[in-house]
Amino acid sequence: HCISEWGHDFRPEYRRIRTMIDSINKEIPIIALTATATPKVQSDIVKNLDMDPVNIFISSFNRDNLYYEVRPKINKDQTIKEIVQFVKTMPGKTGIVYVQSRKSTEEIAKILSVNGVIASAYHAGLDAKTRSKVQDNFLGDELEVIVATIAFGMGIDKPDVRFVIHYDIPKSIENYYQETGRGGRDGLQGKCLTFYSYKDILKQEKFLRDKPVSERELSTQLMEEIIAYAETSSCRRSFLLHYFGEDYGKDECELCDNCKYPKEKIDVTKEMGLAIQMVTQLSENYTIKMLVDFAQGRSTKDMRNFKFDKMDLYGVGKDNDEVFWHSIFRHAILNNLLHKEIEQYGLIKVSGAGKDFLKKPYKVEIPINRDFSAVKTSDIITNASAKGGALDETLMKMLKDLRKSEAKRHDVKPWVVFSEPSLQDMATYYPISLPDMNEIQGVSVGKAQKYGKPFVALIKEYVEENDIDRAMEHTVKQVANKSRDKVAIIQSIDRKIPLDYIAEQVGMSMEDLLNELNMIVDAGTKLNIDYYLNDNMDEDVVEEIFDYFNDDAEDDSVESAIRELQEEDITMEEVQLVRIKFMTEVAN
Repeated sequence: HCISEWGHDFRPEYRRIRTMIDSINKEIPIIALTATATPKVQSDIVKNLDMDPVNIFISSFNRDNLYYEVRPKINKDQTIKEIVQFVKTMPGKTGIVYVQSRKSTEEIAKILSVNGVIASAYHAGLDAKTRSKVQDNFLGDELEVIVATIAFGMGIDKPDVRFVIHYDIPKSIENYYQETGRGGRDGLQGKCLTFYSYKDILKQEKFLRDKPVSERELSTQLMEEIIAYAETSSCRRSFLLHYFGEDYGKDECELCDNCKYPKEKIDVTKEMGLAIQMVTQLSENYTIKMLVDFAQGRSTKDMRNFKFDKMDLYGVGKDNDEVFWHSIFRHAILNNLLHKEIEQYGLIKVSGAGKDFLKKPYKVEIPINRDFSAVKTSDIITNASAKGGALDETLMKMLKDLRKSEAKRHDVKPWVVFSEPSLQDMATYYPISLPDMNEIQGVSVGKAQKYGKPFVALIKEYVEENDIDRAMEHTVKQVANKSRDKVAIIQSIDRKIPLDYIAEQVGMSMEDLLNELNMIVDAGTKLNIDYYLNDNMDEDVVEEIFDYFNDDAEDDSVESAIRELQEEDITMEEVQLVRIKFMTEVAN
């Protein structure tokens, strides 16, 4: 997205990449990858890199395990107080608090620490050694919260970040999506809380005054989009996906504040029609701001110069305020009745659906604005609870502390001992014996024997001290479900049959077989494939990948390994094979 002038992090020198490629070899294949490209940015990248013909692959932008919430930023003291309250409701959970100033990182980190939260500040003003130590402490579960400027985050792939808080509104939706996306990477729920005040927008606008006109206009447009997101009363998930060119397909997600606390709806069928008519009357040549001024009949310089004040629709919406008309235009865009032309700096156009609406109107209802401060903080937090049963937060913290100490004792990463989902199961079902532990997801008989004893001892003592009625006592244990293929695969590996031959025998591709083998070891079964590695992989490559999982990895993700080892010319297949070896020898 740095290639595109419409991207949130445009760098002009990146426009020369195509020229550099041509100077080497015009036939070099090109792959362009980004996680935050709007449709306009995508087309601009393709055009600038001269990728013709081109295949475009887009996965969903929807992070369905993230909960989105925006609260008003009333004042500094109140906001910091709310942050402390929010963090304190999730003891032992790790999270990131993003702020824009270095001074604020230090201040908020100190206040969190005083309130019993293990927190540190991180910003570009710290020396490299200190930054590295803070980052390592965060990745190694020594820190609960890191309070950081945007200098923190790139390349960070900690799977169990449970919350991301923005003390200041980000500069663009792309930044917001990227930063909130660091939460919940293990698939469990993450909470994304943002504090919003228009004063923060005014501060950002001051920084743009000395920028070139084109950069200033684009930055202003990006800020308008994040303002619209913060102020919207519709589903936040739908808003985000629409921005990136994806249709959510639902009216509500149930995982954002606007869906969990819906506002009263009002009929705006008439006003929606007027909004479309106003766009047409102004020749589809103006932004939302100009259209709102026109609707309210404001006597601005532009209204007089362009003689808009002489038009029949001028002031037609003067009985409703500015916020109301902004909502009307934004909902019209979200519902595809109007279209915002990004390339022309946000000019509003009427879509085909909008023209059809004028010919045959249908009832449109939108939520009215709600006072965020009327919602109790405790309600917001508890109603956004994670998926699953009644997780014991106190026990969960004790288990994480034990995992950390056991990881140090065994000289392995915390996730190698037990994964976050495994700990959550333990804190929900209270296994008090090794056979009980075998019922926990991701815990095999071997893993239970290797790491389980101190955990069941801790849980048993906790259950007895607190007189807990264990959910596991009422759970019907299931027989392990191993398909015929799975049994055949395991038996074939025991007989040291080559993997490509096994794939052929069970009618799988090699890729599918490796995925199956990784799922088998994830479930706790040991698979000794050394015979295959010895014949098919370089010993140094095996050692390098194994050492990565053992020493550097923050989780067992194949994708993370590929990213970290990309300079070593290592393939996905090689990483999957060595991961099977690692999980068998160390994790299981």
